[in-house]
This record gives sequence, structure tokens and C-alpha cells, in this order.
Amino acid sequence: MQSGEAARIGPVRAQPYSWPYDGSAPVDKIALICIDWQTDFCGPGGYVDSMGYDIALTRAGLPATARLLEHARALGMLVVHTREGHDADLSDLPPNKRWRSAQIGAEIGAAGPCGRILVRGEPGWEIVPEVAPAPGEVVIDKPGKGAFYATNLDLVLRTHGITHIILTGITTDVCVHTTMREANDRGYECVILSDCTGATDAGNHAAALHMVTMQGGVFGCVSTSDDIIAGTSIPAEAEALTAAP
Repeated sequence: MQSGEAARIGPVRAQPYSWPYDGSAPVDKIALICIDWQTDFCGPGGYVDSMGYDIALTRAGLPATARLLEHARALGMLVVHTREGHDADLSDLPPNKRWRSAQIGAEIGAAGPCGRILVRGEPGWEIVPEVAPAPGEVVIDKPGKGAFYATNLDLVLRTHGITHIILTGITTDVCVHTTMREANDRGYECVILSDCTGATDAGNHAAALHMVTMQGGVFGCVSTSDDIIAGTSIPAEAEALTAAP
């Protein structure tokens, strides 16, 4: 679908208000950001698995995210993927971050079942096949939790004229939440999807989502992939083009 075809998203059923605040937005103003769907965070032998957490919890949002990705791609929406990781020489790894990871038996940079833990270029650092980037989609490599820190994400979004962001990824309470806070402070209208996110602890996942709804939507809204899809309006002629073989 071309950006000139006025497909829009909104209003979307969400909490604590219907998203977006301005009623709706054209898809060429919306970005879908898929945060850190990497083997290290949701695959066997990765960083989270090595720490002893249940990766079923971090993998829970994969099916809904894959379905939403198909929807976004059909609409021609900007899709951005992020990967957390560090340079091979660990020159961008803060010593306190490295120390903390060592205390729980999964030192960043150490050898693991999926290669060196959280190191760029290693198998564990790659995005899992279920939601792997399509050719031409933006991939942002980040050294920290937030996707805006030490990256060109803001420049990429503004260059594309993005004003609204849909957030998926892992973990809800860390990298996704941090990125949502950063985006909100930069003026982006955000929605986080409860069925497209996950955390290493179910209580943390629920608490992170609840925090978003406080103060009238302190960082934006909480919704689901089904509600985003249901809230999409596609002109008849554009829908015919999208459905054509």
C-alpha cells in the first residue's frame, strides 16, 4: 500500500483513553517498534534462559506480534526492530552492568550456549525467526535498555515524519517501558500492547502495564493487537490493492 492511500488507525479501544489522543492517525505517521525479540531474551540457551528465568513468559507475545507485523507490513507502516548488545571488545559495556550480569551467572561477554552473551554478531543476539526483520526494515542496535539512548532512532522516526508509536517486545518492565518513557518525553503518542509484550515475571509485566494507565495515561495507553487491527480503517480501493495477489 502506498502512503498516499489514506489508511488510518484509530480510535482504538485502549486504557485509560481511546488511542490515539487525537482520534486517529494515517499509517504513514505511525511506527511499529519491535523491541529486542532476540534469542538472548526469549530463546533456549540465551541470556534470560541462562539466568534461570522461564522463557515461556518472554515468548508469550510472539504469536500476536507476528500477526501484527503482517498487518503493519500490508499497510506499508514503518517497522523498526531493536537489538540490545555490545561491541565484541565490550568497550561500550558499563562495568556495573557487566558486574550485575556476572552475579547471576550470565556475564555479558562470556561464552554461552548461543555464543558470547549479548554481544553483537553472536547467535544469541539475533532476532528470533518468528518476528525477524523483512528486507528494508529498520534495525536499531542499542547498548542500553532504552531504544533512544546512544542510537539514531529519533532521527529515523522524525525523518519518516512519525508522530505515533505502537510498542511490542521484551521485556515489558525494562526495555519496552524505558523506550516508551523516552518516546513520550520526545512527544510521540504511544501505545503498548499487552499481548505483544512479556517479562521474566508475570507480576512485573502486569505492573508495568498498570503504570502506563496512571495519571490519565502518563506515558500513553495500553491496548492489544486485536484492537489495533480492529481500529484500522482502509479505504475500499486500497483494501482491494492490499488483497490482490
